[in-house]
Amino acid sequence: MTLNDTLSNALSNILNNEKVGKSECIISQSSKVIKEVLNVMKNNEYLGDFSEVEGTNNKKLKLFLLGKINKCGSIKPRFSVKKDNFEKYEKRFLPAKNFGILIVSTQKGIMTHSEAADKGLGGRLLAYCY
Repeated sequence: MTLNDTLSNALSNILNNEKVGKSECIISQSSKVIKEVLNVMKNNEYLGDFSEVEGTNNKKLKLFLLGKINKCGSIKPRFSVKKDNFEKYEKRFLPAKNFGILIVSTQKGIMTHSEAADKGLGGRLLAYCY
């Protein structure tokens, strides 16, 4: 099974395993972007640790779930956001103010929308999680 958006597949896989109540999850496709997004989610305490596992023909990611994710997903199309326009997308993708994170790709790396706003950076929206 090959689908185009690997980040979207990974996040929906995490959400499905989280809803069923599993404590760990295996993501079949691994990339730098997926690892960075998972790192941001881990730093914000939505996920536990994760590690790379050798698969038959590619590397897989094994991650531990903490049961703290209500919803997460990738944002399509990847909207460009200026440093002072995050509020519009917070209203669109997050249920309440200061609840959840938007994950943004900036020229200084992948980070949450609040970190990007503090550093005065804009970027492209990748995903959301709450």
